[in-house]
Amino acid sequence: MRYLHTMVRISNIEESLKFYCELLGLIESRRIDSKAGRYTNIFLCAPLDKENYELNRSPALELTYNWDPEEYDSSRNFGHLAFRVKDIYVLCEALMDAGVTINRPPRDGNMAFIKSPDQISIELLQDGEPMLPCEPWVSMKNVGSW
Repeated sequence: MRYLHTMVRISNIEESLKFYCELLGLIESRRIDSKAGRYTNIFLCAPLDKENYELNRSPALELTYNWDPEEYDSSRNFGHLAFRVKDIYVLCEALMDAGVTINRPPRDGNMAFIKSPDQISIELLQDGEPMLPCEPWVSMKNVGSW
């Protein structure tokens, strides 16, 4: 068995690509437009997974945009996406500067949670050992749900 991808439905391609590619650093690897199915699938991979994605088409995040408008409810049944990051503090700072709410700040230097524009919960984990806890993160409170 091989893990292939996780699919999440999105309501705005440009907004979602800005979030996942520009802010989080994922790479668009493949795009499929289906006129018959009236959808667009966009496959993203993490930079360190690019070579494996090109060989095996995995692992990937599949963003699905349905051409006919739909309302997507926020649901915790999905769980979350998880990514290892080089420097959790630098990334969280950049995300905050871009207007992203840090729902669960990295108080422990190891883990944070944010949400995508479509309310998909995303866990950020420090690569390697946790960083030393420091301000402003240690004093930050949780916001909303994740």
